[in-house]
Amino acid sequence: MILLSGNEAIAQGAWEAGATIGVAYPGTPSTETMEQFAKKEGVYAEWCTNEKVAVEVGLGASAAGARVLSTMKHVGVNVAADPLFTAAYTGVNGGYVILAADDPGMHSSQNEQDSHYYAAAAHIPMLDPADSAEALIFTKAAFELSERFDVPFMIRSTVRLSHTKAPVECGERLAYTLKPYEKDAAKWVMMPAFAKPRRKVQLKRIESLEAWVEECNYNRVIEGAGKIGVVCAGACYQHVAEALPEASILKLGVSWPLPKKKIVDFAQSVDELYVIEEGSEYLTNAVKACGVTVCAPANALPADGEVSPRIIREAFGFKLPAFEPVRTDVPARPPALCPGCPHRIVFKELSRLRAIVTGDIGCYTLGALAPLSAMDTCVDMGASVSMAHGMELALAGVDHKPVVAVIGDSTFGHSGLSSLVSTVYNQGTGTVCILDNRTTAMTGHQGNPFNGVTLQNRLSRELDLEAVVRALGVADVRVIDPNDLDAVRSNLKDATTNDELSVLIFRSPCILLEKVHAEPFRVDASCTGCGVCVSIGCPAISRDEDTGIAGIDPIMCVGCGQCSQYCRFDAIVCG
Repeated sequence: MILLSGNEAIAQGAWEAGATIGVAYPGTPSTETMEQFAKKEGVYAEWCTNEKVAVEVGLGASAAGARVLSTMKHVGVNVAADPLFTAAYTGVNGGYVILAADDPGMHSSQNEQDSHYYAAAAHIPMLDPADSAEALIFTKAAFELSERFDVPFMIRSTVRLSHTKAPVECGERLAYTLKPYEKDAAKWVMMPAFAKPRRKVQLKRIESLEAWVEECNYNRVIEGAGKIGVVCAGACYQHVAEALPEASILKLGVSWPLPKKKIVDFAQSVDELYVIEEGSEYLTNAVKACGVTVCAPANALPADGEVSPRIIREAFGFKLPAFEPVRTDVPARPPALCPGCPHRIVFKELSRLRAIVTGDIGCYTLGALAPLSAMDTCVDMGASVSMAHGMELALAGVDHKPVVAVIGDSTFGHSGLSSLVSTVYNQGTGTVCILDNRTTAMTGHQGNPFNGVTLQNRLSRELDLEAVVRALGVADVRVIDPNDLDAVRSNLKDATTNDELSVLIFRSPCILLEKVHAEPFRVDASCTGCGVCVSIGCPAISRDEDTGIAGIDPIMCVGCGQCSQYCRFDAIVCG
């Protein structure tokens, strides 16, 4: 037995099942799954440009006879939905398993959504492990099930399962032989003439899955001494078992399709039936659709966020154990761009320009927070460029502030590129800033097409970002050092005042990629306490509440010198 997180266990389960190919786009809380799979012996793993591409690459590998694992976070399933729905028609050749890692509570996401709905809508079976041990078992079995039923299988996790370690018993790797590929247009070419009969194949498959799920031992009843019953799935089971030790529990390991007969039988065995889930009504409504009456607890469960044993007990009106109240005098520690982050000056100057800044997904989203307060929107991957174009259209002919899109290099490769193609094609104007920090920083420094680093460090190609942009027809393309205040200021001012589409590439490595930092800066006696240096939002800089005099923490300072460029009194010096 060893301790593995849910992500690690899913990677182990795929490896034990004989999966040889892994494809993904990094996204918390799923990222570590593919990183761990990539370390296994005898596998090929890669970061794709986005989740849609990952599912398509995975489906191609499956068609050729390999067992394949694709991983993504919940919002990535949105991007992958197009091939996902049709893959439920084509089916598979080699077993194909897709991880959807949900994030109830939005610990690192822009929305809260329940991937159960995708499984139900696409008619793709979904397994819902409750801990790391089940994550391994379910994932390993999912490959065989995928081949048996000729359909991709989805594994759903949540942040608690993804990142919590639990004891797991690992096994040996299955000696899987690549299945032969056979040409079969009726199965793989989804034009209407072939898709219509495949729809009928899908309907028959659903009947088979519904029969199988009634017998599947992943759905089991844990008998309790009380008279109430609870239906739950996934990691919620752990909270229910702790909060309601007397309850009988129908623990669902398969959350689509649901075992309708088992649910009805369980409901008849208890006096009151409850459904407990996180931030969703999927399971509640699905149980009701079985013709079962679902009771509501005395106090409603929250409609958003994660559940916990305390929240569940409180909902049922049970006595809560004593606990120390949370202190209210603890200083807030909001997230901030790292000391020396190459994005800081760009956002400071955008703030000075009073620009309307459409932002994107990445650590640079922190540019929205005070004191920089330099981002106006952030919706999804690639939206910055598209929304900037939309704003320019709406404000055409009106005197308005500069509109600037800000996007990272990895996000640009993910979906910003297609947005820029659309803007160029439609004769759009405005300014696009690509913050090229040479990595995919927020999810843990993964590679991307524009730094040429692959998941398994294979020989690769580093795409020429400025050449790609110019090839789209953008005439005004500039590469700028984002640590040079004068260069940032002058180029932003020029780009936002001309009448053409400008793409500014601010290129400097993420500060966390640097192994050696320069000598720290300090504030000398000539400081006037003006506060400009503090306004750039560097965590290493503080200000005395009484005198206003600035100070620099020599432990946190990385010696980037950004603050010294803003000091008009030369009070910030090196050494």
